Amino acid sequence: MSSESTEVWTGWYRDRRGAEAIAITADGGRRIAIRVRGVEYTGSRLEALTADEENGGLPLSGCVLEWDLPMPVILADGSVQPATLSCLLALGEALSDGSPERVDLQLTLHWGGAAYESGLWGGDFEQALDRVRRQLPPGTRFERTGALVEAAV
Repeated sequence: MSSESTEVWTGWYRDRRGAEAIAITADGGRRIAIRVRGVEYTGSRLEALTADEENGGLPLSGCVLEWDLPMPVILADGSVQPATLSCLLALGEALSDGSPERVDLQLTLHWGGAAYESGLWGGDFEQALDRVRRQLPPGTRFERTGALVEAAV
């Protein structure tokens, strides 16, 4: 990945073996990568990250990923206020093909002392973002910014 177009967010990885801090990287080319216990998982969507062939080539499963993204809110008058989008992605245990049995995504926008939640979505980042967007006050919106948001939708 080119360092000029790469964005990095920190977060947490949790599974039955414990928790560890992770860095999620995304580039403008719609590639996402995380490293867990020395194994790099890559893909074009968060719910479909896979290890390279030398590490088994299996999809990431049986875990929870958590991270926060800056998500500015634009008011009706055009002014911009800071906000944070908290993301929680739960990937179920592996099926026989290695893919997760379920994918649950929950987004929460923290802005202006309130929390706007998506509820659980089956990994569809765009639908979850839309659910949050519809809860904002009239004339208020947020912009999808950053390579990770663009890659996830």
